[in-house]
Amino acid sequence: MRFTIDKEALLKGLTLVSKAIPPKAEIPILANVKLAMTEKGLEITGSDNNITICTIVPFMIGEKEIIRNSQEGATLVAAKILSEVVRHLDDDTCTFELIDTSILKIEDSKSNFKLNSIRAEEYPEIDLTVSGASLTLPGKDIQTLVDSTAFAASVKETRPILTAVNLEAGNFKLTATATDTARLARKSMDIESDVRFVANIAAKKLIDIVRSFEEEDEVTIAVNEKKAVFAFGNSVISTRLTSGDYPNTKNIFPKSFNYSLEVNAQEFLKAMERVSLLSTEYEGVVKLIMDQDEVEMISRSLMVGSANEKLQVFQYAGERLEISFKASFVADAIRACRSEDVTIAFVGEMKPFVVRNVKDESIEMLVTPLRS
Repeated sequence: MRFTIDKEALLKGLTLVSKAIPPKAEIPILANVKLAMTEKGLEITGSDNNITICTIVPFMIGEKEIIRNSQEGATLVAAKILSEVVRHLDDDTCTFELIDTSILKIEDSKSNFKLNSIRAEEYPEIDLTVSGASLTLPGKDIQTLVDSTAFAASVKETRPILTAVNLEAGNFKLTATATDTARLARKSMDIESDVRFVANIAAKKLIDIVRSFEEEDEVTIAVNEKKAVFAFGNSVISTRLTSGDYPNTKNIFPKSFNYSLEVNAQEFLKAMERVSLLSTEYEGVVKLIMDQDEVEMISRSLMVGSANEKLQVFQYAGERLEISFKASFVADAIRACRSEDVTIAFVGEMKPFVVRNVKDESIEMLVTPLRS
């Protein structure tokens, strides 16, 4: 194997693939990245056995030559070291040469590195076939879907299924749902095909996946019973599905409400952030006291003191209501709405309440209140 390659294009590929390589690999061989020079270009692969990323650096990008003087071959090399070496090279191009299957020589006009390498045949067989029910969407739409929901997934491993985002396609819609049982986030979008699938994908991995999409990417999502595959540009990302049945949340949102508060999102967030500064031992719990004439936020701390603030601009409908909640949960919900104004709708003092984008019914958030 031998080739000379544009450093920037190589580094971009290595950065993408490195998202799949664990800091401490349980399977030692997976601490390596696989480099394979093929007729398509330089194929770079990384995996942690749950998520696999493969990208191809092509010979040409537009009219710019990216790879030249190539000879086909493949090898494995320590991922972290390789990325650091390439990042610190001074030239715009660098040359790779595999020597006797065990040494990978990397050089530019100033530097020369010889890294220990491993035969490519030692790498586990990985199926990156795009198979199963599939649909193609703009990458930015998938990013919005995930950004609007993944934050609500559980970070505790006691119920692994709750650490996943539930993606469900059907009836010309794609819906993402995430919950940790104390809150729930849901976002739907229209799709052009009546493709049907259900996929539970680990929220942390899904966030990393969608961050890999470029603005202009068209992304194909394919789901079968074991994995979900995201194909875009010259790259493929495959992730195992989280096993288990996702909780039935279809009818969890209240159908009617007794109280409603409409506020400017940024003003509400800033007020809540200020008030919750003193709620240290209660994990940022804020009490909201509302009536037709006044809306007030209060927090108290036995150790520090108390804080309160009255909203200047609001619209409230209903009788007087007092309700307490974790400020960070409501803040996350409001930010995910991506709206200048939001509506917070209540059923009663200890009933879950809903945060909504005033102008977009496709997104809704459910938050469970706390006893004050």
